[in-house]
Amino acid sequence: MFGCASPDPASFDCVIEIAAPPETVYSAFFSREALQRWWGVIASITGPRPLGIYALEWARSPEIDPLLGPWGGVFYGVVIDVRLGREFFLADAYWMPPEGDPIGPMAVHVTCEPTHSGTRLRFQQSGCDDNPRWRRFYRVIASSWSAALSRLKEEVEQEQLPDFV
Repeated sequence: MFGCASPDPASFDCVIEIAAPPETVYSAFFSREALQRWWGVIASITGPRPLGIYALEWARSPEIDPLLGPWGGVFYGVVIDVRLGREFFLADAYWMPPEGDPIGPMAVHVTCEPTHSGTRLRFQQSGCDDNPRWRRFYRVIASSWSAALSRLKEEVEQEQLPDFV
């Protein structure tokens, strides 16, 4: 199951079923190596504890959005609430593109609910100002998030395959 719904382009909400334990899926959001593989970050500092830092950096992309500018830059927020292996909530989060003003503040809420076949991951991002840059951000970021979460699913499910030597 993979469902991403954003009828209002002021948020992003996606649920995906992953055939891996919740702790494995959760740790992919805090492991530097995993973040590099599934999300393409070039640097990260993440602390899964209250008031921990959550900062990710991407290389500047050659693609330039007419309203938002080049992709890449830095995303950072503060871990406000955490249930290790199951859930975390970021607040005061901002995307700082390589050029132009930051977009934020926003919030991110990730839950990893155990199911009979693994994990139901729910990823929610919210926060918006009523201006064209924010609306464009959510319209464009939805496809980027969907692709990244698909890579996350592939990454952690591949880790779960038994080694036959």
